[in-house]
Amino acid sequence: MTHGDDTIAAIATGAGAAGVGAVRVSGPLAPVIAAAFLGREPKARHAHFAAFRDAGGELIDRGLLISFPGPASYTGEHVLELQGHGSAVLLDALLRRCIELGARLARPGEFTERAFLNGKLDLAQAEAVADVVAATSEVGARAALRSMEGVFSARVDDLLAELIGLRVHIEAAIDFPEEEIDFLANPVIGAQLHTLRENLDALLVETRRGVRLNDGIAVAIIGRPNAGKSSLMNALAGEDRAIVTDIAGTTRDVLRESISIDGATLELADTAGLRESDDVVEKEGIRRARAQLARCDVALLITDEQHVTEDLGLFDGTQTHATRIVVINKIDLAHVEARRESSGAHDTLWLSALTGDGVDALRTILKDLATAGAGDGAFSARRRHVVALEVVRDHLSRTADALHGSHAGELAAEELRHAQQALGEITGTYSSDDLLGAVFSSFCIGK
Repeated sequence: MTHGDDTIAAIATGAGAAGVGAVRVSGPLAPVIAAAFLGREPKARHAHFAAFRDAGGELIDRGLLISFPGPASYTGEHVLELQGHGSAVLLDALLRRCIELGARLARPGEFTERAFLNGKLDLAQAEAVADVVAATSEVGARAALRSMEGVFSARVDDLLAELIGLRVHIEAAIDFPEEEIDFLANPVIGAQLHTLRENLDALLVETRRGVRLNDGIAVAIIGRPNAGKSSLMNALAGEDRAIVTDIAGTTRDVLRESISIDGATLELADTAGLRESDDVVEKEGIRRARAQLARCDVALLITDEQHVTEDLGLFDGTQTHATRIVVINKIDLAHVEARRESSGAHDTLWLSALTGDGVDALRTILKDLATAGAGDGAFSARRRHVVALEVVRDHLSRTADALHGSHAGELAAEELRHAQQALGEITGTYSSDDLLGAVFSSFCIGK
């Protein structure tokens, strides 16, 4: 059974006046509209050369008409594609004619939403469709294609199967209360839960990496006032994006810039200098800087030789999985050479944002971080997927605690039920209208 009793139409692509564009139609009236344009019933999945005419018989355009009978189509419904010249005027006229023949204008993402509702792809795959379209790097596009093909979904489904298996064992103890204590003490239960938590942690690491491949890495540039944060921002961006002065507290807000390094996307955030201040505006800038630090993937601490040790405390508030890099700036004034040293806690780079000496080494590090794990099997993901997996992790932690307390079976089973629901939200096994609305409203029309 297909979802959507009406027929929708939208301009699917457009490549300018000299290119090729298309109007896509999906729904029960698609064959009727196809016959109106072609003058006969089209052959399935066959490219027909047709003259597209308006209600008065005037020629709109000439192009290819292709019919995809449901359910063997992208949306699972009858689908029609009308390929013409890329002129926006001609495509708009063709779209209006489809609406006159009974279609309505599609909402953003409605074609992919119908594909999801009709079981042609799950929610994570549907999101990957939009990610492929919006990809700003080759690395991100490849990762999104893998997610669209179901690589990420398969990992989630494997985890879901493990979780359901554990639920079955624990709820069996509830069904047979006289055996509950002995049953829950069975080491097999503990081993299953331990394996499940390990596999979840591994998937969480790969999912965070998938977000970076999809969105690029979020880089927070932090440090005391006048450390050279804005100068480094400009050096990395290759242009003067941030105001640079000798006056402490010049940067009052978070300045963001998206840059690409050899196909890897970085979202730079130049933050206010971190210090105690009575200035109301500067204090708000510092609050925003700390908020940026708390959600970044990479924290760049800009300092100098004299303040390295005391400035390391500015990393406080960084996420545990974030990469920390200490940048000792202004080596041109200290008359030292650019170099790099690695320790267990962080890398340290000596450079000059003013002269550019050593900046290329930093670019290389950031590119490597953005593309880490981009090989075979890497998939794209979204931040909501990370949040969902973190919720699952919390429920599994509480499951482990519950198994050592009173009413172990009931409490553990309840935690696992919530964990299963959170995991199911990733692929849409469990999904609210609000979630679907948020997902598909971000799509372009025609997808």
